[in-house]
Amino acid sequence: MSTARTITAQNFRETVEAGGIVILDFWAPWCGPCRGFAPTFEKAAGDNPDVVFGKINTDEEQQLASAFEIQSIPTLMIFRDRVLLFRTAGALPPAALADVVAQAKALDMEKVRAEIAAHEAAEKAAKIPQA
Repeated sequence: MSTARTITAQNFRETVEAGGIVILDFWAPWCGPCRGFAPTFEKAAGDNPDVVFGKINTDEEQQLASAFEIQSIPTLMIFRDRVLLFRTAGALPPAALADVVAQAKALDMEKVRAEIAAHEAAEKAAKIPQA
């Protein structure tokens, strides 16, 4: 049975850059909705041993919380192959969490990378002054 791991500033980069799907829960011990969401998050971790589930305590990891501009908790983020696919504030019900995990697993990442590259190229072209 897989459980969520603790993510810190020290292991954040290696966790996300390892590839695959990484789901992060930004939380705090004093946060009621965070405590209420914890069993749902842990069950999803157990149900998806092929996915990395990580918890980031925003009280202890203020640098990470600041870097991601966390303004309310819980905040959930899903990365796949180092690409941020999903971000939402608020606790998800079990069925909604299962659904976003399934969607992340089903994505064609080659298509996602192509769309990102096309978007970045369009932004870069828009910044070039016209003669």
